Amino acid sequence: MELRILLPSSVLLEEMDVQAIVAETSAGSYGLLPHRLDCATSLVPGILTYSTQAKGEVFVAVDMGVMVKTGDKVLVSVRRALVGSDLGQLRKAVESQFLTTDETETTLRKLMAKLETGFLRRFVALHHE
Repeated sequence: MELRILLPSSVLLEEMDVQAIVAETSAGSYGLLPHRLDCATSLVPGILTYSTQAKGEVFVAVDMGVMVKTGDKVLVSVRRALVGSDLGQLRKAVESQFLTTDETETTLRKLMAKLETGFLRRFVALHHE
């Protein structure tokens, strides 16, 4: 299989001759082998693992995103990702960087929703006067 991991601003990696891929979804771990049917799934922050004949097992910490398999091509599109060889350090990076940032973004979205709602109420009130 051919694996491409895309970030919003760049291509993180392109790997040929990938033998297997395992990624984390909201339903649990999801594995891909070369002859699996085409599919698409959403990814949660976690560790994506792929293996090749030359490199063996490679670990990639990924943020939320999607994974799509069509034919022998697998496309992973995520907001952030880190490639590393130490699984423990990558797990810590996911927990500290990706999950903490998601909590901050959720808080900011709630605040923005409140501001927008207040603005719309005032705008409607002005319109009715």
